Amino acid sequence: MAHSYTPGLTVTERTILRKRRLLPIPGTVTAASGDLVQADTVVAKAGLAGKVYVMNVANLLGVAPDEIREYLVKKEGDQIDRDEVIAENKPLIKWFKTEIRSPIQGKMESASAITGQVLLREPPRALNLLAYVDGTVVEVYLTQGVTVETDCSLVQGIFGIGGETWGPLALAVKGPEEPLTPGHLDPSMKGKVVVAGSFLGTDTMSRAKEIGVAGLVVGGIHDKDLRALLGYDLGVAITGTERVGFTLIITEGFGVIPMAAKTYGLLSHHVGQKACISGATQIRAGVIRPEIIIPRQPEPGQAGSRAAAAPAERIGLSAGDQVRIIRDPLFGKIGLVRSLPSDLRQIETESHARVLEVEFPDGTTAVIPRANVELIEG
Repeated sequence: MAHSYTPGLTVTERTILRKRRLLPIPGTVTAASGDLVQADTVVAKAGLAGKVYVMNVANLLGVAPDEIREYLVKKEGDQIDRDEVIAENKPLIKWFKTEIRSPIQGKMESASAITGQVLLREPPRALNLLAYVDGTVVEVYLTQGVTVETDCSLVQGIFGIGGETWGPLALAVKGPEEPLTPGHLDPSMKGKVVVAGSFLGTDTMSRAKEIGVAGLVVGGIHDKDLRALLGYDLGVAITGTERVGFTLIITEGFGVIPMAAKTYGLLSHHVGQKACISGATQIRAGVIRPEIIIPRQPEPGQAGSRAAAAPAERIGLSAGDQVRIIRDPLFGKIGLVRSLPSDLRQIETESHARVLEVEFPDGTTAVIPRANVELIEG
């Protein structure tokens, strides 16, 4: 019997998750296998080369390029301070003296007798790689990073913006259908991951930024409000590098869409607990989902034994599975798979496709192309 495969979102109370944390350049790993780490633990670090400044000393002194070494006060490799003299001429009359001063603190990298230019470089910048989630280091990659394993609750979203952050979960609304307004937010939510309901607008996002919330989790948002928040239209590239003051995760889609009852129930069950979130999203090959990770506190010596809690690998869609409709006219509705007819059926476009029958909470059913649903795993 053939299996039906469909993209899916995970909403689960407990799973084993492994996050690979790698430096963009070779560096030093500061964590060891078996270490218990927190989200803000530095697991690896590296030094990024400082910014380079180019100064045409020959032009500034009015000399030939091959003569600049005669006028240099500093040598290649010397440390320099801001406004320190690096080159000067020696006129007979001191009032005609010209001094070339460094615009930065750093070192003199090189001086060219061909171009007459001097290269100055700022000090290297420290790059600290954080664990991002609470868990146990289970693998170490020499000069690169580590893999952190966490026993957690996991919710994946549809779309998000903003990078990795964390904070206690706070519930701002009374139900998944309630929109989030500025009045729901108060200063006590600073640094927290705020769970909303069906919708939030630009005024609410402005209020969230003003308060300093760590993140917002909401069912839906208008694309025009997202555009207003960012100041530009998002393309098809990966998100997650935006700096808007908080991380935003959309769990259902664009528009006013109540958060799925299962998602809302799971998040509300963990209010007050630490949530690690990321808005990074990629919808092309190599799909990346925005995520809310709620770690359980790991215990020493249990890194390997917890693997038994990992869910079994799914081999396809089957009757009884929960799915979300991802195409109009039923976009956003959630129901259970009632049956999976094996024969092709003619759909509204007059083409033939494989379909499934979905039953909704109100007892109604609909026959929908299998490509128009998304599995909610948990």
